[in-house]
Amino acid sequence: MNRYIPPSDFYTFDPLMIDPALLVDPILSSMAGDHEEIKMISPKVEGIQELVNGEPAIFDRATLLFLAALDWDLYNDSSRPLDGGKGSKEKLGRWPTEDGNAIAYLIENIRSPTKVIEELLAKLALGFMPDFLGEDDFDKGAFGLNLMGWITHSEVKELRREINRGRWTVNSNESFDGGVQDGFRHLSNLLQGAAKHGVGLMMRRHS
Repeated sequence: MNRYIPPSDFYTFDPLMIDPALLVDPILSSMAGDHEEIKMISPKVEGIQELVNGEPAIFDRATLLFLAALDWDLYNDSSRPLDGGKGSKEKLGRWPTEDGNAIAYLIENIRSPTKVIEELLAKLALGFMPDFLGEDDFDKGAFGLNLMGWITHSEVKELRREINRGRWTVNSNESFDGGVQDGFRHLSNLLQGAAKHGVGLMMRRHS
C-alpha cells in the first residue's frame, strides 16, 4: 500500500499598503485599549473603527496587523492581479519542495555579491518571526492566520532591480535544474505588479 503524502503548505502574497513596522506600537497600544492611533492609520477598515476606546482590542496582534496593513481595495479586486494574470502567484504558492516555500528555495540556492537579494527575501519570508521583528505574537493569529514576512513598496522596487541586474549566481548543487531562474521569473512578475500599484508585499502560509 502506498503511503499517503500530504500536500505541502500553500503560500500567498498580498498587497501591502502600510509598513508593518509602523504598526507595532499602535497595535500594542490597541491591545491595551487605546485605539486612537490604529483608527487613524486604518480609517476604512470597519473592524478597526468599531474598537471601543478603553476596552482591549477584540483581535489578536497578528489579526490586527493583517487588517490594518493590507490594501483591501486591491486585495478584493480580482480584475487587477499582482502577477498580471500570468499564473505566477499560483506557481510561487506551492513550490515543488517538501515545504512548498519558493522564497526559502531561492534563499538557499542563490548568492549575490551585495547580499541585498538574500536580505530582502529573508525579510519577505521571516520578517514577522519574533527574532526578526523583536516582538512576539505578530506571526500567528486566529483561524489559522500565519504571517511570514513582508517588504515595503520601496523594497519591492529594490529587489526587482537587483534581480534584473543579474549579478547573482546559482548554487551548483541546486535541487531542480532551472529552478532559481523559474522562481525569479515568477517573483519578478509579482514585484512588477506591486511596483505598478504602489504597494508592498506580505507573505502568508496556509496549512
